[in-house]
Formats: sequence, C-alpha cells, structure tokens
Amino acid sequence: MRKLYSLLLMLFFVIAAHAQIQEPVKFKTELKTLSETEAEIVFNATVDKGWHVYSTDLGSDGPVSATFNVDKKEGVELIGKLTPRGNVVSKYDPMFEMTLRFFEDKASFVQKIKFTAPTYKIEGYLEYGACNDENCLPPTQVPFDYSGKTSLKAAVADAKTNDVESQDTDGTEATTGQGVTEVATTPASEQPVVSADILWEPVIEDLQSFGEEHAQQKDKSWLYIFITGFLGGLIALFTPCVWPIIPMTVSFFLKRTKDKKKGIRDAWTYGASIVVIYVILGLAITAIFGASALNALSTNAVFNILFCLMLIVFAASFFGAFELTLPSKWSNAVDSKAEATSGLLSIFLMAFTLSLVSFSCTGPIIGFLLVQVSTSGSVVAPAIGMLGFAIALALPFTLFAMFPSWLKSMPKSGGWMNVIKVTLGFLELAFALKFLSVADLAYGWRILDRETFLALWIVIFALLGFYLLGKIKFPHDDDDNKVGVGRFFMALASLSFALYMVPGLWGAPLKAVSAFSPPMNTQDFNLYTNEVHPKFKDYDLGMEYARQHHKPVLVDFTGFGCVNCRKMELAVWTDSKVSNIINDDYVLISLYVDDKTPLSAPVKVVENGKERTLRTIGDKWSYLQRVKFGANAQPFYVLLDNEGKPLNKSYAFNESVPDYIAFLKTGLENYKKEK
Repeated sequence: MRKLYSLLLMLFFVIAAHAQIQEPVKFKTELKTLSETEAEIVFNATVDKGWHVYSTDLGSDGPVSATFNVDKKEGVELIGKLTPRGNVVSKYDPMFEMTLRFFEDKASFVQKIKFTAPTYKIEGYLEYGACNDENCLPPTQVPFDYSGKTSLKAAVADAKTNDVESQDTDGTEATTGQGVTEVATTPASEQPVVSADILWEPVIEDLQSFGEEHAQQKDKSWLYIFITGFLGGLIALFTPCVWPIIPMTVSFFLKRTKDKKKGIRDAWTYGASIVVIYVILGLAITAIFGASALNALSTNAVFNILFCLMLIVFAASFFGAFELTLPSKWSNAVDSKAEATSGLLSIFLMAFTLSLVSFSCTGPIIGFLLVQVSTSGSVVAPAIGMLGFAIALALPFTLFAMFPSWLKSMPKSGGWMNVIKVTLGFLELAFALKFLSVADLAYGWRILDRETFLALWIVIFALLGFYLLGKIKFPHDDDDNKVGVGRFFMALASLSFALYMVPGLWGAPLKAVSAFSPPMNTQDFNLYTNEVHPKFKDYDLGMEYARQHHKPVLVDFTGFGCVNCRKMELAVWTDSKVSNIINDDYVLISLYVDDKTPLSAPVKVVENGKERTLRTIGDKWSYLQRVKFGANAQPFYVLLDNEGKPLNKSYAFNESVPDYIAFLKTGLENYKKEK
C-alpha cells in the first residue's frame, strides 16, 4: 500500500511539473520516394481540438508561417517551396487585418527534393506556429535527418525514418519532432540550461502553487464580408452613373405591358439578373487567379503596391481627372442585342448593359471591395461580397417597381451625386496609404512611419472637410455654393476626425485608427508618457539590473506576431494605473519568442534526452519559457524576485484591467514580505 501511495505521489508531481506545458500538435516525418531522382519529405500532424496550425507564406505581418529549413545538404536539391496539403481553412483575423490560412484536426506539409549524387544527406527542421482562441505557441521546430544511396535507374531511399515517438531512459515518452516539446523531469541541477546561473533553474512547482489564469477570444463570421459588399452597393446607388437610371428603367418595365403583375415580375427578373452578373464576376475573379494567389494579396509587398496605385488611379477618376469607361462598342453591342431579343434574355441583357454603362462609377467601388474580400483565400469570398453588392444595387429597381408611387419622392439627380463621387475619391486615397504601409513595413523602407502616415491622413480628411464646405472645387463640380445640412455634418465629421489624429503626431495611441496606422514602434518622435516600454529585451541583463536596484521583475513572453499580446498592450497596459505600477515598481523584460535574430553561435541543449539546437534569440527565450516555467504559449506574464522565484501565479490573456492590477499588486506585496 505504501508503494502504491508513493507511486501516486510521484505521478502527482510529474503531472504538476507538466501542467502548463501544452502539446496540442504532434508531428511525424517521412521520406517518400517518387522516382529514381525525386522524393518527398512529408510532415503529418494531428492537432488537438480548438487548436490550429498556420499554413505557409502568411507574410511578415502575420503569425508564424510554416517554413522548411535546411542545416546540411549533400547530393540533394530542393524542388519548389514547402507545400501545404489537405483541408486548409481561411479566415479573416481583425487584429492582423488579414486572412489567415491554417489547419484544424490534421495538418500536412510536403517538401519535394531531387537527388543529384549516388549518396545523399539532408538535415534540417520544419518550423511552424500554432494557436487557439486563448494563446499561441512559440515557433516550434520539427527536426529531420535523412541519408542514403540512390541510383539513376532506381532510387533507393535507405534513409533512416525520423521516429517522433521515442522513449526516455526512465520509460516515459519524449516527444521530439512534435509541435511542443516536453520539459525534462530530471532534477534542476541536471537540467541543461543556456546560462549556468540560478536564474534559469525551473520554478514550475513554485508557480503551480499559485494557480493559473485563463481567457477567451471572440470570432467573426462571413456576415462581415456580405455586409461590406452590401454597403458598397448602397454607395454605388447614389452615384451619377446609377441613380438617374433607376426611374427610367422602372418606368420602362411598367409601361412595356398593360399587365402590372408582369411589369413587376420583369423588374424582379431585372434585379435578379444584376445579382447573377455580379456573383459570376466574383466567382470569375477566384477562378482566374486561384484562392491561394488571392490570399497572398493581403501580405505580398508587390501586390500591396499595385493595390495602392490602383486606388490612387480610382481616386483621380473620381476627382474628375478622367473617366474610367469600358469600350463603348461593348455596351452598344449588348444594348442592340437586348432590343433584338425578347423575354428573359432581353431583360438579362438590359441588366448587363447597366453593368457596363455604370462601370465608371461602380468600377472603383467593386475594385476596392474585391481587394478587401478576395484576400480571404476562399473560393466563395469574392462571390459573397459581390452578392451583397448586387443585392443593394438591385433592391431599388425591384422596390420601385412594386411601389411606383415612391418614384415621385425620389431625390432628383444633381450635384449632390458628384459630391459622393469626390468623397469616395478621398476615402480611396486614404486607403491607398494603408496598402503602401504594408509594403513599407515588409521591405523596411521606413518611408511611411507612423507620424508620416498620420500626417497624410490628417491632410486628406481636412481637405475632404473643406471640399464638403465648398472651399475646394473640382472640374466637374457645379457653381452652387450652398451647403446642405447633410453635407455640413459630413464636413464636421471629417474635420473632427482630422483634428482627432493630430495628437498622434506626438505619440498619442489613437485607438480608433490603430488598425490602419503603422505600429507605434515606427514613431520617431513620441511625447506620450503613459506608454509602457520594456527596460530590457534580454533576460539575464534585466535580472541583473533588477537585483542591483532591488526591484521585482515582470517577465513578458511575447511575439511580434502575437495578436493577443498586442491586445493586452493596447487595452491593459495603456491604463494609467497599470502603466504606473509597471514603470515605477517593476523591471519589465519583454522576451520575443519569434525573434529571428541569429545567436552569435548556435547553442546545443538537451531536453528529454534529445539534443536540440537553439539558433535564434527567439529559440533561446522559448527554451527559457519551457524549462523554467513549464509553459509555451503567449502572452505569458510572470512576476519574479531577484533570485528568479515567482511572486504570484502566471497571467495569460485577460483584458480585465482590475484583474491585471490585482496580479501586479499581489506580486509587490509578496516581494516586500520576502524583504
């Protein structure tokens, strides 16, 4: 019985030591021979429910993409890039302002290789990122090592299989090659650490004695894309190319037949034809370019520059510099065909004529809409956006046909429609800077830092306000100097928004535009004093500074691509009480687990009896988080004394300011008790 109790007690401590280590992803690797000269390295993973593994090529502004990395290569050449296979999910992420592609339940990546010599050897690792709704794993590596002999006549791959499920010396399973690596259960004195200092010793049991924190995150549905398209269609209605056509078209349907019901049915058919035409357009965009290519638009610098130029051209057209029109022979041909036919085909061709004639006004709106929704990477996303756009565009034709008396109350076309066009031109010019900003950050040009971006937006929205007040005229504006009530309030909103952004030139957070403007770290001149910045980005240096100044430490395990980390910094750290406690009472050390800066020399460590190589600064801090705290997800906050011991439970993603203040104050109280 005593042995049973002892065994249960040991099991309890082992479980406690691993309580915070999450292992949601388990990878296996395999070398598959395709021919005498080619083979594939296949990475297959099982993913726990609620977790997802990110796909390849998500861009520098997104989370950690899956990448194929080679350390040693002899007699082998790579063919193409790492390719995802299987059911890839595409979903818009509001924090990254982009559509992310990821796997759920199962993930598969393949790298094709070519043999170039009788013998071969290839060694390296797959690196990937994984998240759930609460937190993310640090960049995780899946090592592989294959060697063997080949023949030009018969490729013989005698490569050793990379077995991801091995056994440690004490009989428990160690998970090398998986998404997450276990922390060894050996005593602290035997733990392999980067630094021999006591500050790196594990404190998992101490941390577990305080408890742990959890939180959740909200999601967004496809309804967002539909609403975006619907709003675009409503805007297009009030342009000079569409609004004047509505009464003429409805009157035509009602007068072409004595049967009122048939006239209403024809108007319904006309509206349905508009919907079909634009939905087909949305599907055609994806069919031509492909869903994966469209997804690249959101992060690829070259495409973002093209989008920027496209929106500038559209804006110039709306300002009256030129008209974007399709060849007139197209619309004339369709129109003559509509007159020569009858029935449903005639009505459909009339709707198609409307689409061609109104292109100069609807084209820029449709172009901007497709730029936004196509980046979801889904075949149906552009179609959903176009469905919303077409329904809004077709709605008045149907409603006015059903209720012809409403036509008398329609506002007459006039200069107000041109005001809408010019206003759209200003807005497209502003959004063009957003796309240019993405390219600027990707290439590191630093030509569009935060204050430069805000200065341009301030000028654009101030000019829009002056235009709405009648102080600026464009070539196709009329000479009427009267400003209506609606136009006045639009000018008031635009000028107020411009003034709201002015403090941002000196570092104000400007939460309303944080989703569009470049990050705060690109700001060269910053007078905002309520911000929280880490004193150190190196653990050992920060701990030594805290010891000399007799202050507790707040260690922030974060990442450049960590969505919830940015949310915490924006929603919690900007609170004056929180910022005062962190800046005055703690030494803040922020450790970026996805920092790709190479170490001065690779560091060999051993976890669970398996040798690992730390190649980057991010690898080093991720290793620290695992071996010392038994955790591997971000954001992750821990409070430490000057000997590296925890002062309170860890804190994960939770945007409650009172909870975070309580977390910090409890740590301070425990630190004072120790002293």
